[in-house]
Amino acid sequence: MADREDNVRTAVRAMALWAGGLILAAGTAMADPVEGTWQTAPDDNGNIGHVRIEPCAAALCGTLVAAFDSSLARVDSPNIGRQIVWDMVPDGDGAYAGGRIWAPDRDRTYVGKMRLDGADRLTVSGCVLGGAICRDGGTWRRVP
Repeated sequence: MADREDNVRTAVRAMALWAGGLILAAGTAMADPVEGTWQTAPDDNGNIGHVRIEPCAAALCGTLVAAFDSSLARVDSPNIGRQIVWDMVPDGDGAYAGGRIWAPDRDRTYVGKMRLDGADRLTVSGCVLGGAICRDGGTWRRVP
């Protein structure tokens, strides 16, 4: 009887490990392709930033994690740690919409759009509410 109980326990442990592996694999497979760190296009002052895009609630958000001047020297910025992108949701075929993008150089928030082109290019744009003022945020490149 003890051998049978040991066999059952071993089988239950094996199934639990297998199921746990499936859950981990599913979580990894479900990551959105835009998640990761992106280098922005130069702003009006020639500065660039690194923005980390990751899930936040049911959407995607991007936080400024590093800033660089026009010579690509790292600079301290009071905006490090600030959300640059928020509430962005996939819109199909590599497009993202419904969110906001804040531009530090103009201190202006835009209704944003993003489009993923391949794995390493993200085109960013936005308009001020009402669509009267729009801005091309350029193409961001994935940071390896």
